[in-house]
Amino acid sequence: VPLAELSLMNKLIHTSLVESKQHVEILQRDPTSPLFSIKTFEELPLKKELLQGVYMMGFNRPSKIQEQALPLMLAYPPQNLIAQSQSGTGKTAAFVLAMLSRASASEKYPQCLCLAPTYELALQIGQVVRAIGKFCTDIKVNYAVRGNRVLKGTVLEEQIIIGTPGTTLDWCFKQRILDLTKISLFVLDEADIMIDTQGLSCQSIRIHRALPKNCQVLLFSATYKEPVRAFAERIIPDPIVIKLREEELTLTNIRQYFMVCQSLDEQYRALCNLYSSFIIGQVMIFCQTRRLADWLSGKMSRDGHQVAILTAELTVVQRASVIQRFREGKEKVLIATNVCARGIDVQQVTTVVNFGLPVDQDGEPDFETYLHRIGRAGRFGHRGIAFSVVERETVELVHKIEEYFQTTIKQLDPYDMDELEKLAA
Repeated sequence: VPLAELSLMNKLIHTSLVESKQHVEILQRDPTSPLFSIKTFEELPLKKELLQGVYMMGFNRPSKIQEQALPLMLAYPPQNLIAQSQSGTGKTAAFVLAMLSRASASEKYPQCLCLAPTYELALQIGQVVRAIGKFCTDIKVNYAVRGNRVLKGTVLEEQIIIGTPGTTLDWCFKQRILDLTKISLFVLDEADIMIDTQGLSCQSIRIHRALPKNCQVLLFSATYKEPVRAFAERIIPDPIVIKLREEELTLTNIRQYFMVCQSLDEQYRALCNLYSSFIIGQVMIFCQTRRLADWLSGKMSRDGHQVAILTAELTVVQRASVIQRFREGKEKVLIATNVCARGIDVQQVTTVVNFGLPVDQDGEPDFETYLHRIGRAGRFGHRGIAFSVVERETVELVHKIEEYFQTTIKQLDPYDMDELEKLAA
């Protein structure tokens, strides 16, 4: 699944901030320079209209990344910044607050420019701007995205422009309706996705080069690996970097079991035994193919289970809706192909079932996908449990996974209800 789709799904489903215990690390050129952090939004130099907007969004206090980043983003003189943290930790709200704070309502021209890698992500950022800026009625937003046709010679009066790199380039250099020399704040969102998508990084760099020297630059990314760091150095010289260490998926807090079956129908009966005796709350079931996911969904639905299905054939908005319904408990079972194995946080899930193991094109275990699948049951340090329901001819794959991860996957008898009930206890 493209990184941009995962990012958009996470933006759509995170209605509240993810609570992370990860350490915040700050890197700066001058380690003696004082740094400030805040514990409440009132400590920031925010207009009362913005505070109203923040509280309307349901943010009662800053997240970890916001505590450190917001004082730097709103400081005078303006400082360049790279902020890195996982999805759902409040990065978008942070740079939206910066744009709404820097934009002057009395000046009727673009002053803040935000680039995102896709049309959908740009619109999602715009929704956050409208929500937090609900009471800043004199600050307007326009979108430099495909489909938003603006005639040559148009005078833009909106203070904030949100766009994708390609269309923004057209507005700047082809149609000449966006004057980059008047931009005082430049935000580059999802830098890791920009790098991953052909052409976007070059377009972003070209836009950045046309900005005035004193323009504040804020770069946001879910990762801070070498490609992001090298890209950031081309965009921002000597930035302050705020890192919320990426959550590392681990097997230490997840108990793993497997059951051996003779056929697909027997796998299904084993799954039903497992579900009826053990799984009380919500469960995610992973299938290797869409056909298998459709078959399992139909079978469980006919047997009276509340089931949702998540596959790549759904649109991003449809997928986000499915995940949101699952998070709200409207369905107890989410059946998914690997579209949902990475990056999607549904924190109340403590049980994952592999209805067959993930394999690569050569029929060997896909170790990374296995890790991400069962990692859905152990998000943010929670304890979880993972079951793999496999056919006899694939048992060797279980042992290869054990060897690879240096872990133990205990075998269960799918019909030993006493043992399953002991696990449930």
